[in-house]
Amino acid sequence: MAIEEKNADEIFKEFKEQSITQFFRKNSQMLGYSGKVRSLTTVVHEYVANSLDACEEAGIFPEISVEVKEVNESRHLVTVTDNGPGIPQKHIGKALASILSGTKFHRYLQQRGQQGIGAGGCTLFAAITTGKPIHARSGTGKGSFECDIAIDIKTNKPLITNMKTTLEDFRGTSVSGEFGDTKYERSDHGVFEYVKRTALSNPHATIKLIEPDGKETVFPRSVNEMPKRPKQTKPHPLGINARDLLDFAHVTDKGNISSFLMESFSRVSAAKIDELRGIAKDINFDKKPRELTWPEAEKLVEVFKSVKWIAPETDSLSVIGAAQMETAMLNIINPQFISVTERKPKIFKGGIPFVVEAGIAYGGDAGKKTEEGTKGTIMRFANKVPLLFDGSVCAITEAVNQIQWKRYGIRDFGDEPISVFVNISSVYIPYNGIGKQAVSQEPEIIEELKLGIMECARKLQIHINKQRNMHVRESRYKTIMRYVGQLAADLSDITGENKGQIESSLKHIVESKYDMGKEDADEEAVESASSDSSAEE
Repeated sequence: MAIEEKNADEIFKEFKEQSITQFFRKNSQMLGYSGKVRSLTTVVHEYVANSLDACEEAGIFPEISVEVKEVNESRHLVTVTDNGPGIPQKHIGKALASILSGTKFHRYLQQRGQQGIGAGGCTLFAAITTGKPIHARSGTGKGSFECDIAIDIKTNKPLITNMKTTLEDFRGTSVSGEFGDTKYERSDHGVFEYVKRTALSNPHATIKLIEPDGKETVFPRSVNEMPKRPKQTKPHPLGINARDLLDFAHVTDKGNISSFLMESFSRVSAAKIDELRGIAKDINFDKKPRELTWPEAEKLVEVFKSVKWIAPETDSLSVIGAAQMETAMLNIINPQFISVTERKPKIFKGGIPFVVEAGIAYGGDAGKKTEEGTKGTIMRFANKVPLLFDGSVCAITEAVNQIQWKRYGIRDFGDEPISVFVNISSVYIPYNGIGKQAVSQEPEIIEELKLGIMECARKLQIHINKQRNMHVRESRYKTIMRYVGQLAADLSDITGENKGQIESSLKHIVESKYDMGKEDADEEAVESASSDSSAEE
């Protein structure tokens, strides 16, 4: 059978463009909307993360309310309200109903959102699952407004209707939307677990959750100190490529390449420019930045790699803090033992700083309670945001799995009452996908994660050794004391001495022995942990 041939004009007759919104309408799973439980958790995550960022940037202790109501079995009404600075009326549309719009993704400082997709993605998800707009209310404390907001899928532009302004004394933002293809359940991946873990990683916030059955849970603020506010900094020369360099060069107002480099990037001084000139002799550092060519940009990037630089600034980072982590874990997990650490800043991909914080909770309410007993659990965070999904491909999970837990007294991590808490803070978290639920397995990051976890595990080992030695001592003590009375009677018969005095003396000897044994055991545990520490590092 002959195949009918088509010319190029016929083939390209159907050639069309599509907006970013149309793309995500067909690929909503890339935004985290895959599976009913995950979709509902993703909606809550996007709104809560925005509320936390807004409050912190305004210097306000966050007070956030999350309410989930069941409309029917697969449709839920979600309302998230905060006490933040509010959203100006002229920006409300783009803030909540425009993909790739926002105040975050273009700034070089640590924030929970990085891509300008979150809230706009929620509005899109509501549109494609219920056909309903989002209702928003915002105020600064001197008047407020409310409106309905939808998204034009063809143009990626907001559609605002029913705008009303009032003089109501309300400060903050409240967003409410009805979402289909959702399911509420109290599972490891559900809204309750997300809110609980958000409270753990943000102890300066008060978060209230009202579940579909009306049950209200409040996670109160456990520290009265705001986290350090990250400062916007300049990118480091080691963290850029040729395209980045040309983009910066084409928007600068500096008159030559030398001043452009010193103005646009951190750690570039006049002395460093002289060093670069000496290496890249074929590049004219006195010409206009706009005249920089692609080959010259590539050359400069390679030269950057051959020069010794001061490490990037870390003012752009904001961590939870070891003391704050410990307080939050005590209040929410209530374990028998806690060990936390905050590592020094490290670098990955040549120029991007990141900080690892790790904690281990053991005993008490640590671990995951199941019908079979308590299981070990990994609590993953990135920029203080819980990561509940895609754990199997995450760098944090990989680092935990690479730890030789038996060395630290944990016979089987999966069957112990242990929670491992890990947070990574960075201007740029290398997520595996747009859904932002797993950290890419970069070798530098995995190694630093392991060092942080092992630092906590060594302290846990000392605790476990003490507990086990104490149990052995108590067992031996009870066994020996069981025969003290009979031994005292026998000695009394042989010597004629008073049985009561002999029994009292024997008890004193046994108690003294096992008090001394306790000190020896503690010292041995510390020495054992120190030995393992040296061997591993």
